[in-house]
Amino acid sequence: MLHRRTVGAGLAGAALGFFMTFRLIRVLAVVALALVAQSLAAQAHPHVWVTMTTELVYAPDGSVTGVRHAWTFDDMFSAFAVQGLELKSKDKPTREELAPLAQINAESLKEFDYFTYAKVDGKTAKLKDPLPGYYLDYDDQRLTLHFTLPFETPAKAKELKVEIYDPSIFVDFEFAKEKPVRLVGAPKGCLLDVVLPREMTWAEGKALSQIPVDEKNTTMAWGAQFANKILVHCP
Repeated sequence: MLHRRTVGAGLAGAALGFFMTFRLIRVLAVVALALVAQSLAAQAHPHVWVTMTTELVYAPDGSVTGVRHAWTFDDMFSAFAVQGLELKSKDKPTREELAPLAQINAESLKEFDYFTYAKVDGKTAKLKDPLPGYYLDYDDQRLTLHFTLPFETPAKAKELKVEIYDPSIFVDFEFAKEKPVRLVGAPKGCLLDVVLPREMTWAEGKALSQIPVDEKNTTMAWGAQFANKILVHCP
């Protein structure tokens, strides 16, 4: 797994819609890194870290219907994202106060296919936009985005594979150490396997570190090699 570092993306005092818009995240990272004057090592990809839990949701007839994510962003990114919000309490923002940010996330992630890729019995399965009811919460100085991606066509899959990764490795995803993946309502006999990414080699890490912070990684499409994989085998 990629090493976790504490760098974020955002700019204090910016307009509400400026936060957490993934179309602008690379530009925001440049500003944030300049402001916090991180070391040269911290200027390499990735720039945002997400710890996640995922649930695969099944219908009563045994068909898989959706992928339910909970993505917790790193503390630096979270801190910048909530700056400038008008809060009723000094403690932490409420779910209602974070609703505009949740909407920005849901709309912006579409451009990146929600970093979630599914196959049913070896064939690509399309996921639709998040169901209504997605939300952000803020706990322990971190933002967590909760959302469910429905399958365009629910299917009774014997072999289901779901991968979560950023092709450019700008965002680093890792499963939570406890209960990273659950099957919800799956048929009896279904077996779950979670495959973690391999370690990046020294040469790969060096090459990735040489990509400027404001430049998109398009020449080294390595993201799939470091995908977090969920495999489900059903009878």
